[in-house]
Amino acid sequence: MGGPHAPWVLRPGFDCGCFGSPGRPDPYDRRSAPIRRGFGSRLRTCPNRHRFLPRTCAPVTRKLKLVVAAAAAAAAEDGVLKKGIAEFYDESSGVWEDIWGDHMHHGFYDPDSTVDVSGHRAAQILMIDEALRFAGVSEDPTKRPKSVIDVGCGIGGSSRYIASKFGAKCQGITLSPVQAQRANALAAAQGLSDKASFQVADALEQPFPDGQFDLVWSMESGEHMPDKAKFVNELARVTAPGGTIIIVTWCHRDLSPTEESLQPWEKELLNKILRL
Repeated sequence: MGGPHAPWVLRPGFDCGCFGSPGRPDPYDRRSAPIRRGFGSRLRTCPNRHRFLPRTCAPVTRKLKLVVAAAAAAAAEDGVLKKGIAEFYDESSGVWEDIWGDHMHHGFYDPDSTVDVSGHRAAQILMIDEALRFAGVSEDPTKRPKSVIDVGCGIGGSSRYIASKFGAKCQGITLSPVQAQRANALAAAQGLSDKASFQVADALEQPFPDGQFDLVWSMESGEHMPDKAKFVNELARVTAPGGTIIIVTWCHRDLSPTEESLQPWEKELLNKILRL
């Protein structure tokens, strides 16, 4: 089974059962959600968007997957899983920042481009811009988002970038006190304390009133949620009428009968990046 990383744009009110059975304690749901039926115009998948991990990041990512998956399997209580995730990021966030920089997520790579080390940082920014563009988020001063929530914010890279880009008020939430503290420190250092703030909170029980945000942003955090239906319902709850929800997350797809693994162009792009 192949595993492209597909950004989804979701509008409030869709059937979120596709994200896994309520209460299913599996942060890496193996079902092929992107090709399930019944979404209509409310869910769009974006072709040719593949983000591959630089070779130096692979051991950390493998450890994260093992830790989160093991915690999910072993945790009978939801609080145990949350505590495990928070402690993992408290202990490893500095390593992640050394590897990834401000943005603890993958990049958007043009298959025809020549990727170099500096290009990985630019690709991370391009990932944000491409997700915003694909979702139709306007840059018109009269229409652009003014209030944003970054769910699973890490050290706040997306929030600070969006705050600078749109002049929006951004709030970020994470289970990790260390990440929240670091995100606030970086916002202060970059002169964005009045635009971007961060706190410890649970994505499944957000401490915000209904309809507070006109842009709800989740970058590579949805795959870690133990209850994906509750996660998406909570995103919809805090979204203002007419607002936009953007989720970029890891997904799986079924191989076609003629496919044995990744397609040739996928292998070519992956090999290009891993040669660094």
